[in-house]
Amino acid sequence: MWTRWWLWPLVAVCTADFFRDEAERIMRDSPVIDGHNDLPWQLLSMFNNRLQDTRANLTTLANTHTNIPKLRAGFVGGQFWSVYTPCDTQNQDAVRRTLEQIDVVHRMCQMYPETFLYVTSSAGIRQAFQEGKVASLIGVEGGHSIDSSLGVLRALYQLGMRYLTLTHNCNTPWADNWLVDTGDSKPQSQGLSPFGQRVVKELNRLGVLIDLAHVSVATMKATLQLSRAPVIFSHSSAYSVCASRRNVPDDVLRLVKQTDSLVMVNFYNNYISCTNKANLSQVADHLDHIKEVAGARAVGFGGDFDGVPRVPEGLEDVSKYPDLIAELLRRNWTEAEVKGALANNLLRVFEAVEQASNPTQAPEEEPIPRDELGGSCRTHYGYPSGASSLHRQWGFLLASLAALVLCQCLL
Repeated sequence: MWTRWWLWPLVAVCTADFFRDEAERIMRDSPVIDGHNDLPWQLLSMFNNRLQDTRANLTTLANTHTNIPKLRAGFVGGQFWSVYTPCDTQNQDAVRRTLEQIDVVHRMCQMYPETFLYVTSSAGIRQAFQEGKVASLIGVEGGHSIDSSLGVLRALYQLGMRYLTLTHNCNTPWADNWLVDTGDSKPQSQGLSPFGQRVVKELNRLGVLIDLAHVSVATMKATLQLSRAPVIFSHSSAYSVCASRRNVPDDVLRLVKQTDSLVMVNFYNNYISCTNKANLSQVADHLDHIKEVAGARAVGFGGDFDGVPRVPEGLEDVSKYPDLIAELLRRNWTEAEVKGALANNLLRVFEAVEQASNPTQAPEEEPIPRDELGGSCRTHYGYPSGASSLHRQWGFLLASLAALVLCQCLL
């Protein structure tokens, strides 16, 4: 009897080691592609993008979720680096700030060529895998970064943008954000405005992944119905597991399945447990739920490392990915399902987006209506001079005349 009492802990330890060893074996062949990492924002916040500052050395960088040794330990083979600028830059210097963050990603790859390979395609990701480097892609987080301009959108594509998150935590003039669903923002576009639909079509034409993290449910549904290619949620989790409006509800997960799209699970505690504390097992619960509702092809990872203040116990930084994979294996995920979540699902979606692109097709040219533009510090070259204000003046005049006629009739 005493022998059995000592045996069970030993069996548990050996089993845990087995799953961890299996995770590493799988990840050597199929490293993880993470959908969202905010290290570029940390480089701005901590060093004003001065990469030659000795404290910014990515081999020794401290107090972040991400550095080169942690990426290696976590078997990270592909990373969408978030090009993020806050909502308070909208209608001000969002484009400039976006360009600066794109620049820091490029310089980071140039400064550490033995670690990072800047790529813009699914084939580039596969090449990085073969070279044992981290495929580094640019994801622009927030539609306000294009300043409601299709020309800016195309320019960002030329600079390497391969996904665009349609909103951040604020509406754009053409798409509604998730805070509409909490009542903290007012709906403007009821999902997508006509110009927002043109943005989606232009992203399809170019071959840019459409990212629905941060958008309202109406925007999710409108985009999933309109897009000619699968879409991604670069860092969102399951609403049925944690009822945060930043997460994806089951009816949308069913649309994700129908469109062969992808949900890359976010690790932020408040979107995992709906409290300030969470653990690795609860992250796996989200992965299980998305697999159950949308299928194993719909699951990926978008940790949001270095973009959130709290991450789960057991997933303290990017080095911990093998522990999460071990937990999925412990839950009877097959090797094929795990490889899908690690990389193959994202590669499939990316390839489908590339195949649906049509660069020879005429680009979308119709600009956003002047009346829909926000901000008072902008010029309006190209728009009919004073047309909008003139229409409003005539409307006011006609309304005043109607009121005057009514008063005369009553007298």
